[in-house]
Amino acid sequence: MRILHLTTGRRSFFEQQVEALRSHGIDCTVLNVPGDYAADDPRSVTDYLKYYPQVLEHGLDEYDLVHANNGLTAPFALAQPTRPVVVTFWGSDLMGDHGWVSKVGQYSAKRADRVILPSHRMSDYVDCDYTHMPFPVDTERFQPMDKAEARAHVGWDQDETIVLFPYDPSRPEKDYDRAEKVVDAADVDADLRTLTGKPYDEMPYYLNASDTVLVTSKRESGPMVVREAAACNVPVVSTDVGFVRETLEDVGQSAVCGSDIELAGSLEIILSTEQRPDAREQLDQLDPAGFGQRLEQTYASVIDRTEGTA
Repeated sequence: MRILHLTTGRRSFFEQQVEALRSHGIDCTVLNVPGDYAADDPRSVTDYLKYYPQVLEHGLDEYDLVHANNGLTAPFALAQPTRPVVVTFWGSDLMGDHGWVSKVGQYSAKRADRVILPSHRMSDYVDCDYTHMPFPVDTERFQPMDKAEARAHVGWDQDETIVLFPYDPSRPEKDYDRAEKVVDAADVDADLRTLTGKPYDEMPYYLNASDTVLVTSKRESGPMVVREAAACNVPVVSTDVGFVRETLEDVGQSAVCGSDIELAGSLEIILSTEQRPDAREQLDQLDPAGFGQRLEQTYASVIDRTEGTA
């Protein structure tokens, strides 16, 4: 089986997806949208105009299927005339502030041969059937470690109580202002730390060095950091977004909250003890190998159905 992957960027969960597929013997070719992306400097229209000829130049008859990873690549997958199309939406491509992006995603979802959503929450934004397939968690990379060792590695003071806000505070959907208000309202002597621009390999150290992870996002398809923290047995206090509730539903020493009062109160309770949750066992079904197998089965189903229709 040969798959052409279209993507806007090499995110960690996407890399795990490709690695898992290749471990199953699937030939994967990855084609990125030209140009560089940053939250405050998105790609230009010109970058996307350059993309379609590149897709067509890839000898599509050599592939069994085109997988559009992120809704912004879906129109380019659908515009090629010969191969079946699977679209995986990542979150902001359906749920973001740019209405035209959501409309592109919704239009593409109706025309794809299969739609994959990592969270049931995203189903409110598409008017079609979908396959629910949570992104995998690299539990070999994200493991519990001694907090003192983790703090020594990242250079944090051993005696501080640290609440980790694991995002760039300039991203409005992450709502850093709310995180500040929650920590200020909680009856705790804690330092709120942000995390941005760090190598992905360092993430397990920062998570394990924290007393708790605080997520105050307005919307999410995930977030993956909640599952990565869970894999490290690090407490999480979060708003009820994305797949947070289904990840933490049966996990102690973590909380899913609706109001600032609940967020602050949960921080107080969790930070009053050194106890950590036993959350890793909730992630058994999210291993990369199992994800690769489910995606392979999805590809085979789509290819068989489209060949039968033809």
